[in-house]
Amino acid sequence: MFTNPGPASFINFTFLPKYTFYFVQGVKYTLMLSVVAVLLAVIPALLLALMRLSKSRIIRWISGAYIAIFRSTPMLVQLYIIYLGVFSFIEVPKMTIFGFLRLDLFIPSVVALALNSSAYVAEIFRAGILAVDAGQTEAARSLGLSSWQSMRLVVLPQAVKNVLPALANEVVTMVKESSICSVIGVYDLMWGAKTVITNSYIAVGPLVLAAIIYFCINFPASKAIEAIERRMRRGDKR
Repeated sequence: MFTNPGPASFINFTFLPKYTFYFVQGVKYTLMLSVVAVLLAVIPALLLALMRLSKSRIIRWISGAYIAIFRSTPMLVQLYIIYLGVFSFIEVPKMTIFGFLRLDLFIPSVVALALNSSAYVAEIFRAGILAVDAGQTEAARSLGLSSWQSMRLVVLPQAVKNVLPALANEVVTMVKESSICSVIGVYDLMWGAKTVITNSYIAVGPLVLAAIIYFCINFPASKAIEAIERRMRRGDKR
C-alpha cells in the first residue's frame, strides 16, 4: 500500500500537477466558511447565554431547549434540514463572489454551521460569565448601576476575556466540521478531495493530502491558542 503507487497507495500524489487548483480553492472556501460561521454564531450565542442566566423559567427553558436540540442532533441532519427545508422557501441568488464563493451554497452552509456553533458557544459564554466573581456585580450595583449596566459594563468585558481562547478553539473545531458541507456540493477542501478521486481514480492519496492540509491548518492554530492562553494566565497572575 505504501510502496506500490496504485489507487490505494497512501503516497500516490501523482494527481497534484493537474488537480492542485481544487485543493487551493478548497482551503480558501473552508477557511472562509469556518471564520464567518463562528463570527455569526457569537451574537445569538451571547443572547442564549444571557437567556440561560435569566430569572424567568420560560426564557431559560427556551434557551435550554435550543441548546439541547442542536447539541443532541447530528450536524449532517441539521445541514440537510436547513438546506433542503428552510432554504427551499428562501431564494438565494445563484451567483459567485470573490471568484470562488457560490452564494446559493455558501449561505445555507454558513447558517447551518452558525446555528450549530451558537449552541456550543452559548455554553462557553455562560461559563465565562459565571467565572466572573460575584463581588464584581455587587460592587457595580453598589455604585448605582442597574442589573443590565452591571452585566454590560462590568461582567461581560471580563467574561469575554475569559472565553477568548475557547472561542478561538471553536474556530479550529469549525474548520474540521465544515467538511460536512461537501455533501451539498460546497467547494470546500473535502469536496476538492472527492472531486480529485472521481477524476483521477486515485482513491486514498487525495484524502491523505486533505488530512495533511487540515492538520497544517489546525495544529499550528491550536499551539498558537495555547501560547496566547498561557500569556493571558501570566497576565492575570500579575
